Amino acid sequence: MAVFEDRPLESLAARTRWDDPAFLRALSAGRPRAPREYRRRPHGRKAAWCVLALALAAFVAGIILPHGLLLASGIVAAGIAGHLFEPPR
Repeated sequence: MAVFEDRPLESLAARTRWDDPAFLRALSAGRPRAPREYRRRPHGRKAAWCVLALALAAFVAGIILPHGLLLASGIVAAGIAGHLFEPPR
């Protein structure tokens, strides 16, 4: 019969304790909670909408004032806002 070492399990427990202590506390209390990667953050949407509004303002200002750098920064900021709307994996 093979003898297994507990070192990989101990390192996994230490990493979980460091990464997401709320998940570990809920798991030890018997009420599992979703890990941090799967929890939804409602404040992330607000930031995404703010960045999108600023991007639209920069884009329109770049069109009204014929300024290519302002127009390009509005397009880049819109791409960043689109990335912020995606839920974390």
